Amino acid sequence: MKNKTLPLEELSIARLFNGEKATFEVPIYQRNYAWEKDEIATLIQDVYDALTKNPDSNYFIGTLVSFHKGDQVYEIIDGQQRLTTINLILGAMGITMQNKLTYRARDKSNKTIASLPKFDIEEKDKGIIDGYKFANAALNEIVLNNKGAFEQYFQQNVHIIHYQVPKDIDLNHYFEVMNSRGEQLEKHEIIKARLIGELSDSDRATFNRIWDVCSEMNVYVQQKYRSIDATPTKTTAVKMFGKNFDDFLLFSFDELPKAEDSAGQMTINDLLSFKSGTSPQDDEKIDTFQPIIDFANFLLIVLKLTRMNEKGFNPTSFNLDDKELIKEFDNVRIDAGFVKRFGHNLLMAKYLLDNFIVHHAIEDDSIESNPWKLQYWQMEKDKKGYYKGYLKNLDDESANQHKLVHLLSMFEVSFTARQRKNYLFYCLLYLFRADDWNVESYSCFVSELADKYFFDVYMVRENLNEINTPIPGSFDRCLLTKNALDVAVQNDEYDFADIYGDGSDVSAGIPLFIFNYLDYKLWEKYNVELRGEKTKKGDAARRTFFEALGCSDFELRIFEQFYFSRTRRSLEHFYPQAMQREFQKLTEGEINCLGNFAMIGSEANSSGSNWSPKSKLDHYLDSSGKIKLVSVASLKFMIMMQICKDNQFNKQGREWVFEDISAHQEKMLDILLGNYE
Repeated sequence: MKNKTLPLEELSIARLFNGEKATFEVPIYQRNYAWEKDEIATLIQDVYDALTKNPDSNYFIGTLVSFHKGDQVYEIIDGQQRLTTINLILGAMGITMQNKLTYRARDKSNKTIASLPKFDIEEKDKGIIDGYKFANAALNEIVLNNKGAFEQYFQQNVHIIHYQVPKDIDLNHYFEVMNSRGEQLEKHEIIKARLIGELSDSDRATFNRIWDVCSEMNVYVQQKYRSIDATPTKTTAVKMFGKNFDDFLLFSFDELPKAEDSAGQMTINDLLSFKSGTSPQDDEKIDTFQPIIDFANFLLIVLKLTRMNEKGFNPTSFNLDDKELIKEFDNVRIDAGFVKRFGHNLLMAKYLLDNFIVHHAIEDDSIESNPWKLQYWQMEKDKKGYYKGYLKNLDDESANQHKLVHLLSMFEVSFTARQRKNYLFYCLLYLFRADDWNVESYSCFVSELADKYFFDVYMVRENLNEINTPIPGSFDRCLLTKNALDVAVQNDEYDFADIYGDGSDVSAGIPLFIFNYLDYKLWEKYNVELRGEKTKKGDAARRTFFEALGCSDFELRIFEQFYFSRTRRSLEHFYPQAMQREFQKLTEGEINCLGNFAMIGSEANSSGSNWSPKSKLDHYLDSSGKIKLVSVASLKFMIMMQICKDNQFNKQGREWVFEDISAHQEKMLDILLGNYE
């Protein structure tokens, strides 16, 4: 009798790539590498979360299925996307790999993976190149100052289950069995089936339509409802969402238009499989954008919003991570009443998300225009009685419009991972509960939310872990009092240097949010004092403004063009670590403090992280475009470079010393803490 024991082996990443000698071969029938930025960033975020939660725990990354061909060559049957990603992450961390990953009959892919990280070859596999860039950017964005611990944890504590298909198995039969499984249900599909089962037939159709129109995260929900109207004169979308941005969705679930009203006479089975389509009315085009959250994680936010009025609900224990989607729904008593409330809230939240939270245009970041949009999809009736839709800014070109775009995008680039978007939950909760709503009050709320984050979370040591990252539940504990929002700052005894350092000792870490909040405060200072004013160099207002920044006047165009680019994912030492190690002019503490740091684009960081301050001026501000200006579009970084320029002219060519670092940090703290006049 043959041995029935499954040949399973649990391996650490270190053993997988630097243990027993092996070559992993991706066969020709496997598709090309195709993981995108979100998938790679999510994997790195999940591993980092596991490290910060318990550095002694193991994190299981999935299963690798292979067939041993002999001579230590393993043909990958399942798991090649994950295996390639692990390889790219190791390469981005500069870790040498003994074991090889190869691609059968794909010369371009083999040369590309072998040339990592320089990729100094003519023909390149774009998927692998992009994957490496995404991995490198995610490491710089998520891991920040804890890279050493992350590298150790990733190699030793991240484990994979290696299943070697037995030699005597019929591989053709194995593939046949794998293909016959079909696609497994997504977690949100399991939740939908559970919820819809509690409703009557007609209510199921209505709920199914809500789910359908809300699940397309890159389309305005009004347009999705608009596309299922039978004629251009029907007013389903107008009645539900209003014609203007201050008309809110006020229907209860039972008052919503029934699906059969515009779907015609259909069976329930037809209705449950009905897709509303995306064809616009007449010449009306569908407006799409890059969503800031995926559907599964959005469902968690809606579930938390729905439970906020539930007696005994503790929001701090709720997990905004789609890995916990089914578990969080398991904690709810699901009946028809709950499903109706959830369905209504889902539609309401999607409407608010689309129209009152920023989203990113479908374009790459460039210095020419701000890709973050805060636009409402409005409908109006033309002379023929047909309703037409178009986009308009939430508040035209007002000060509140610009302020909201900067604030909301500041939050978004600080918390890019699609899990744990606490700020998004708070904004939607505010909009859900606002009685006397207007753009000005909303703008004030988001501004107060940013201040609350900084002073009551990031400036309170008890809310931070050993690397100064907020501990789980800290945001909710600070912002929710008896399940009501409280954005009034409570902390009036703060000491920035005590938590984040002043150069005396090595900082335990400075979170990304602080750099983004500081850049917002710098832009806000310009917005309040100089924006819209016709000033020239030498004017008193301009002199006062730049004196508060600690540098000479470098024009206002930088402030006018500034926005929170998604490329700003790298922590830059202006005085580089390489120079510190070589010349030892500054201590580790002196180069690892706020005054020597700025967030810049990963392109600039990878190009010149070891350049001297003077060399960085020559390269980063080079008008030839070799390094895109958007990669260095940090207001703090521009101030640092201007100080360096000033030194060359005023202080016998001195570049950037600790005296400059310390003085710059003091100026920035004055602005961060609101001490400027």
